[in-house]
Amino acid sequence: MAKGKTDSLRRKDGAWAPLESNRADKKRAARVPSTPQTRSSSYKLAFADLDFLSSEELRPLRLQLELMKVEMALSDRDIRSTVVLFGGARIPAPGQEAWAARNEVQKRNLEAASIYYDEARQFARLCAQWSAEFDHREYVVVTGGGPGVMEAGNRGADDEGAPSIGFNIVLPHEQAPNAYVTPDLAFNFHYFAIRKMHFMMRAKAVAVFPGGFGTLDEFFEAVTLIQTGRMARIPVLMFGAEFWRKVINFEALAEFGTIAPEDVELIRFVDTAEEAFDIVKAYYAEEEA
Repeated sequence: MAKGKTDSLRRKDGAWAPLESNRADKKRAARVPSTPQTRSSSYKLAFADLDFLSSEELRPLRLQLELMKVEMALSDRDIRSTVVLFGGARIPAPGQEAWAARNEVQKRNLEAASIYYDEARQFARLCAQWSAEFDHREYVVVTGGGPGVMEAGNRGADDEGAPSIGFNIVLPHEQAPNAYVTPDLAFNFHYFAIRKMHFMMRAKAVAVFPGGFGTLDEFFEAVTLIQTGRMARIPVLMFGAEFWRKVINFEALAEFGTIAPEDVELIRFVDTAEEAFDIVKAYYAEEEA
């Protein structure tokens, strides 16, 4: 057998694969003569038929594909754990205008909140420095990949020359990944549920900055998994005690009885990146002791 043919029968991991690949068949199928039969959608190979793959009946398969694509990519990079940053897309960098403000009150509030952009950037920078001790396999920064606090997180990792992950999602308004996400770690999701699974699957800490419905959704997903024992307890750090205590009255929930008093202890309020990072580092120092 010719050497080129032998090489084509090996997978990317070097294992022997005698069956012909789907890529080769896809190329062959594209070269068939154009006839009424070959132009019919029924003749397309199932895995190459985007209309078929997008059909309502194949939603379970698409859920699986979305889970597996990211999992395979992160495993290929040997990324074993992450530090997750949640926070508002509308919070600007210091000195920038609050593009999403509808009135002067919102503009002042959002621009004053730029302190959290700085804290997110610094927290990510500290995590990236720590991650370097593990060849960037542990404590890798991950954000939602968009603007605001998410950009700050990826930017902080980039300041240190460290890789960082961005989990973008298709929204009604156009949203591109921020410029600081590591290109081959920039992912795009259709399903919010699968995206949130990936946030949690490797998380060793969650930092939650002021934000809106999306941030609240992500925070409650994380703390519910911990509260119900569906994932290990990890540090959940709420940046900005004044903001969060005004938005969510955790003590009132405990007083009413809809959560246990000890559930409030699942979260820690912090104001600075250094304070948050010290909590995370001390937590895992105790775990390893």
